[in-house]
Amino acid sequence: MKNIVLKNLDTLKKTPSTLILTYAVIYFIWGLGMNWFGAEMEIARFTHWWQVITCYILYMVPISILLKEYSFFNQYAYGLVAMGILEFFGYWLQTSYAYPANILDKFFNPQNFSLGMALFFALYFPAGNWLVKKTHNSIFSNNK
Repeated sequence: MKNIVLKNLDTLKKTPSTLILTYAVIYFIWGLGMNWFGAEMEIARFTHWWQVITCYILYMVPISILLKEYSFFNQYAYGLVAMGILEFFGYWLQTSYAYPANILDKFFNPQNFSLGMALFFALYFPAGNWLVKKTHNSIFSNNK
């Protein structure tokens, strides 16, 4: 276990600061947009706006960096575990708010809401890694 933690910390430490900045900016904008969309559509939202920082930047960015070299399927599978934990604790601790009788409740039923959210948001890891790689390469590849 210690070796796994040390290897992952080493991977994060070796990540270029420009790549981390690219992740942070993209995920922050993405998080604000999704929180706004969830509130506007009355699906779900964070209890506080700043949770975009803790969730998208402090939680999802490091996980994305650790998963970026994996295949799409493995990024999604590991991302599903990470998002399942996040969704569970978010609704249990009431730091996330699901609007009553929202469109997803009506379509899938309330018992499947958190599962549906985790299944959807797990796509962020492969999609986010693809977007960050494309963006980072287009901005910083000429500076080498």
